[in-house]
Amino acid sequence: MKSIAAAGLSIAAAIPAMADAQTIVTQPPIAGTRLEISVRGEVRRVPDIAVISAGVVTQAIDAGQAMRDNAARMVRVLASLRKAGVAERDISTTAVNLAPQYRYNNNQPPVITGYQANNQVTVRFRDVAKSGAILDALVKEGSNEISGPNLMIDKPEAAQDEARIAAMTAARSRAELYASATGLKVKRIISISESEAEGGRPIPMTMMKASREAADTPIVPGEQSVGMNVSVVFELQ
Repeated sequence: MKSIAAAGLSIAAAIPAMADAQTIVTQPPIAGTRLEISVRGEVRRVPDIAVISAGVVTQAIDAGQAMRDNAARMVRVLASLRKAGVAERDISTTAVNLAPQYRYNNNQPPVITGYQANNQVTVRFRDVAKSGAILDALVKEGSNEISGPNLMIDKPEAAQDEARIAAMTAARSRAELYASATGLKVKRIISISESEAEGGRPIPMTMMKASREAADTPIVPGEQSVGMNVSVVFELQ
């Protein structure tokens, strides 16, 4: 029993010591002038990913026939994507729909005249230069509804870091400007906060019904901005 009590005493004695070790550090209050600077840092990159939505729409009097026709055409569409070198991980089904089609007459209940089947896949192209040719192949193999492309940067982290550095450089330069104009000096940074800036994003093409005639669709990636909004609080003295 003595050993247990002694152990309890030693643990209890250690608790205040541990509490003393947890020191809370606070910054001294601002003695000078508080200056908050908000800036945007920006770099530009060429998009290296294109994302489209490709669909097959079929109609038939019978629901089962509409689905069978749709499935057969979608099999050809998917085969054309694989043949073009699009990886399985870059193809995903996003919607499968079957809906009745109605005829409406005045003062009469609607009458079902047939069924429409729709199958949509999202496709990610990692070679933007080939995306136009692949779009044309999709239409040739049976895709008759296409939306896109949405062009984007696959791994923006390095560009975002460059934008952060550009923002901090601009914030520091502007703080120095204000300090010089008021006869003060920048003493220290009090706080830094950031948020991702909305870059210029290409406007996607409107969903379109496509014919199966041969086409030559150019896809031009251009450039996109990658930006960070940074707010920095300085103390001037």
